Amino acid sequence: MQYRNLPSVDSVLAAPGVAAVAAAYSREWVVELARGELEAARRRIREGGEAVGVGEIAALVCRRVEEAGRAEPRRVINATGVVIHTNLGRAPLSHAAMQAVEEAAAGYSNLEFDLDSGRRGSRQARLEALLRQLTGAEAALAVNNNASAVLLGLLALAAGREVIVSRAEAVEIGGGFRVPDVLRQSGAALVDVGTTNRTYLRDYEDATTAATAAYLKVHASNFRVEGFTAEVGAQELAGLGDRLGVAVLHDVGSGSLLPTEKYGLAHEPMPQESVRAGMGLVFFSGDKLLGGPQAGIVAGRRELVGRLARHPLARAVRIDKLSLASLTATLVHYLRGEAEREIPVWRMISATAESLRERAYGWKAQLPGADGPARYSVVESRSAVGGGSLPGETLPTWALALDASALPGGAEGVMRRLREGRPPVVARVEDGRVLFDPRTVAPGEDAELLGALWGLSESGLSG
Repeated sequence: MQYRNLPSVDSVLAAPGVAAVAAAYSREWVVELARGELEAARRRIREGGEAVGVGEIAALVCRRVEEAGRAEPRRVINATGVVIHTNLGRAPLSHAAMQAVEEAAAGYSNLEFDLDSGRRGSRQARLEALLRQLTGAEAALAVNNNASAVLLGLLALAAGREVIVSRAEAVEIGGGFRVPDVLRQSGAALVDVGTTNRTYLRDYEDATTAATAAYLKVHASNFRVEGFTAEVGAQELAGLGDRLGVAVLHDVGSGSLLPTEKYGLAHEPMPQESVRAGMGLVFFSGDKLLGGPQAGIVAGRRELVGRLARHPLARAVRIDKLSLASLTATLVHYLRGEAEREIPVWRMISATAESLRERAYGWKAQLPGADGPARYSVVESRSAVGGGSLPGETLPTWALALDASALPGGAEGVMRRLREGRPPVVARVEDGRVLFDPRTVAPGEDAELLGALWGLSESGLSG
């Protein structure tokens, strides 16, 4: 009997909201959505639910159309305090980098055209000049991400031969990126040496044979081993490679061109240090501590970089024009000595605890709830760098805390409501409180964040 109470497809299509979207979009698609929602309603009836009317079905269809037509990924406000948040898109771009993307996207460009000669040019020329200046390398190139860069390097230099890796560095970096798997895909054979906690130079030398194509050193970017440990430094390994005629490759991960210890953090390997140490090729990411777009960068010796550039895979993984434009603009900030001021990642990392405290108290002063069931306070906390960089390292911060213990759904209920906002707000939970860390909220987002918190109050979720 319940099935008879369901509306027909025609009645759903005739509903005012659905009729409007059917006129604006493909009618066939909207009909398909209506049929899908009606079938879902029938399933709910079979499971013991009640029939729904035409209004409810029409609302579901309109919501599906709205979701499908919405641009993705959507901008969110990152109030977690995690500077390089992998799930939230990693490094936000500088204003200059965004302008460069807009200019490159709006029309034609000299992507592969030499304006001086009027002939075909290289998309890598300007970028390579910047990378050579900043890292001291003889040559450089960029591809679409760091995993591609490492794979390209192994394919070009070691396919069908052996690559020696410390057992402590045959790691999984994240997202399923495992060094042994990458070596297998490249056609190179992994020879691991040493033990999980201690590897010596003699381990590499003893394992070197006529089949050895390269030594691969990998920075353990998302974990650390402490205690009874030993590893071979970049300069030592490069020296051994030069003596035995073996190429030495170094994946430094995050691509920090600034010294992280300046900001009270542990030292993160820097590409220019590896180049100075004599590494043949250095691989690093563009969208982590470099603060640019997703990219994989290779810097090193001219002959080796040239072999990568000529490999057939290089075209398949080459950097696109929009990433190229934003990466170039990002590197110019370093050349001008303005990275700390202009690149959001470094602006966040360099923010002082006192400035964050003032900002958090400024937020609190503009919010309701001092005497209600949800009390706002400002608390000391720690921000994380994130993004597979500086494992275990945090920065001192002050956060706005919302006590959600007396609210419907508790802290998770508040988090859910914030994610449903426009724009969504993503915060973190500590001890039943929802924390909003100003370190990762851009100054221009303050009004939107406060609006979202006022929305909680007006909906009855806060006092």
